[in-house]
Amino acid sequence: MGGNTVSIFQLWSPAVLVTAIAAGWLYTKITGSWSEKFRDAEPVPVNMKRNFYLGLILFFVSEGTPLGYLGHNYMFSAHMTQMSLNYLIIPPLILTGLPAWVIRPIIEMKGIRGCMKLFTHPIVAVLLFNLFFSFYHIPFIMNTLMANDLLLFLYHTLLVVTSFTMWFPVFCPVPEWDRITSLQKIAFVAVNGVLLTPACALIIFAQTPLYEMYLNVIVPFPYLSLLDDQQLGGVIMKIMQEITYGIAIGIIFFKWFRTERSKNPDLQMDAPMEPQENNSLQPSAFLK
Repeated sequence: MGGNTVSIFQLWSPAVLVTAIAAGWLYTKITGSWSEKFRDAEPVPVNMKRNFYLGLILFFVSEGTPLGYLGHNYMFSAHMTQMSLNYLIIPPLILTGLPAWVIRPIIEMKGIRGCMKLFTHPIVAVLLFNLFFSFYHIPFIMNTLMANDLLLFLYHTLLVVTSFTMWFPVFCPVPEWDRITSLQKIAFVAVNGVLLTPACALIIFAQTPLYEMYLNVIVPFPYLSLLDDQQLGGVIMKIMQEITYGIAIGIIFFKWFRTERSKNPDLQMDAPMEPQENNSLQPSAFLK
């Protein structure tokens, strides 16, 4: 770690680039000329396509650019930027870009349906993601994972899966699976924010460097000490979490308001409002 000779393929990953391009091409074909092969296929709105492509671009930025190399070898703050992108930002973008008619046949398959019902249950989803995310940042666990590429890959795969199941109840791409009300979604996002706070606090308020893999490297920026870089990483994670969850709550609220206003055209923003359950809400763009 921290060697002097760095290959261009360590900084820029062709495999990640090819994966992102292939996923984008497949999505374009499925939502375009191949859509007639799907039952109940409908035109996909531009904002949904934008979200999916943006998710793929951020995936490449996180895993295929020098950000990934810096995060794994030199800078904890770069690593936490990756974590924020991979688990807080990319999943909702991908979910809000997926048409229901593409996802429905997959999650209704025998065996998958039961797993989806269990792992996307709000209580299970929120606990699993935050548990695995918090455990990851316990020093001896992270030190062990970073020293073993296979274990690190498996754990990151677990975090990817649980991040998608965590966001699924909030931005459910299939209307009949949209099981919780708007108020429950807001509460769900708020609880996520609370559960993520201890891991961020552990990092931000630590008085010594916690992670062995960064102890014997020279931070590329001389004015940034190891401890400062570590604390910066915790701050980045917390700020990006607050921004992302704040946007999510805003989207949920205004989606609910538009639905209620369509039922009652006289409803105004400054009028007293009491949210009611609405299971017919369909996820639109993550960024509206």
